[in-house]
Amino acid sequence: MKTMIARGVPALLAALLLAACGAPELKQPAIDVPTAFKESQENALVRTAPDGTRWKQAQPAEQQPRGEWWLAFNDPALNDLVAEATRNNANLAVAAARVKQARAIAGVAEADRIPQVGLGVGAQRARQSPLELGLPQGTEVSPATSYSARLTASYEVDLFGRVSSNVAAARGDAATVEANYRSVLLALQADVAQTYFRLRATDAELATVAQTVRLREENVKINQRRFDLGDIGEFDLSRAKTELATTQAEAIGLERQRANAEHALAVLLGKPAAAFTAGVNPLQDSTLLPAIPAGLPSALLERRPDIAAAQRAMEASNARIGVARSAMFPALTLNAAGGGIGAAFSDVFKWSSRSWVLGALLNLPVIDGGRNRNNVVRSEAALEESVGQYRQSVLTAFAEVEDNLAGLRILSGQTQRIDEAVVAARRSADLARKLYDAGRSSYLELLDAQRNLAAVERNAVQLRGERAVTTVALIRALGGGWGDTPAVNVAQANAQARN
Repeated sequence: MKTMIARGVPALLAALLLAACGAPELKQPAIDVPTAFKESQENALVRTAPDGTRWKQAQPAEQQPRGEWWLAFNDPALNDLVAEATRNNANLAVAAARVKQARAIAGVAEADRIPQVGLGVGAQRARQSPLELGLPQGTEVSPATSYSARLTASYEVDLFGRVSSNVAAARGDAATVEANYRSVLLALQADVAQTYFRLRATDAELATVAQTVRLREENVKINQRRFDLGDIGEFDLSRAKTELATTQAEAIGLERQRANAEHALAVLLGKPAAAFTAGVNPLQDSTLLPAIPAGLPSALLERRPDIAAAQRAMEASNARIGVARSAMFPALTLNAAGGGIGAAFSDVFKWSSRSWVLGALLNLPVIDGGRNRNNVVRSEAALEESVGQYRQSVLTAFAEVEDNLAGLRILSGQTQRIDEAVVAARRSADLARKLYDAGRSSYLELLDAQRNLAAVERNAVQLRGERAVTTVALIRALGGGWGDTPAVNVAQANAQARN
């Protein structure tokens, strides 16, 4: 019985040591995740596209290809801009370089899994002291030359999981950086699309204001003729000139807004602002925007690269707990070396010149002032931090999707009402013009009707742009499109960005 106990205690102790130093099992943080988005259940706008097509609903996985989601807008100019930005954007090149660094660091960690072998060949000339040779003081000792060739090998036995935990942490870091690259790529594509649609919306607004300027110029001409004939007083003429100057000032302000959007787009494309000019292309119809199918499962958020990055960061932090724990236990390193030493280089490889050594080193920390224990506490706290960041990423993602779904629903209702207002305002302005020409109403009444029409038309144009921008924001919040186009190759993108 005592013999059995004596044999069982070391085995039990070894098992406890292994359990104590290994990385703990990573448990997925509990998050109350709904099965569907609230807004998608109530949003009549989120439906099958008018042409009957539906976007493919992918299985939740950030590794799956996002597809060229911008093709759903059926805009060749947008397609070209996104492709150019992917090739030339500086921030994307930085993210791609970070991926290469992270992969290399993971490769360095992987190297510890195999024995490290080295080859050394050298020569030396030395003179020893007579005392070192056991000779009387003053004995003449001649210098000697020796040549050597030696093969060395060392290997750390992964007794307590230090190597495997370090490899897991490096892999997690690399996966985090790769997910961050995909996040930068998605953000770049969405920024290009949103800036492009803002630019087009500004062009449409400029066209509307230009039409109002022409109307104001015509009013000034008419009032000038009537003033010259004595039909009206100077008050009406002054009001007409005031409205013309005010509208022209608004047009100049929009030109400044357009220039800023154009410059922002140039930066996204990796071009100097002075070297890029965007052609005028007013955004005409928001009904051409792609519709998002109803009932999107909330699990699609697993495709978001920022959530994937947070997940991988948790895994890396968890692995580092194993690295910290293993430092509290012995580390076993095996060493071997063999070769030859001779007075001439040709003698080095003779059997009689051989030399070899085998060794094992067991290194155990005895007094470290609490360093290793505090490293364990620090790594555990880092895991708690990454868990909190993961939860926050998920909550933020759901909020962004709900925000944009609500935005599309509200913008749809606004657009419907503003379209009705445009029809009514045009009718009102037409009647006011006829009454004024017939002398049955004042110029102020005509001016009020025209001013109201201009404001309503500009509001309609602005809503059109907001719907396009919000549609892109929703696609970004959902993690990108659902096409079958292969994912962008990081190395290829990095090479293209450097060219």
